[in-house]
Amino acid sequence: MLTLVSIFKLLAEIALLSMAGQWLLGLLAGAKRDQNLFYQLLQVLTRPVVSFARLVTPRVVIDRHVPIVAFLLLVSVWLAATISKITICVQIGVQLCK
Repeated sequence: MLTLVSIFKLLAEIALLSMAGQWLLGLLAGAKRDQNLFYQLLQVLTRPVVSFARLVTPRVVIDRHVPIVAFLLLVSVWLAATISKITICVQIGVQLCK
């Protein structure tokens, strides 16, 4: 169970860092961000999460806000995985969690 929780936590961290990097690179690149190779790579990494957020959100939410919803969903998954990992580590002992 600890391995499964750690995998969810790691995937959430990778996606969160990819979204943060994409946002920062979008600010730096400006209007030509869609032509940037690294921006496109980060966009490929975050596309599954953003697509899932589009499926979950109602149609009232405009497409421009869907990445924010995806980011908040990832933060909630990360928090849940972190709390679960702490709970499991307290139950089995901290020495076994390393």
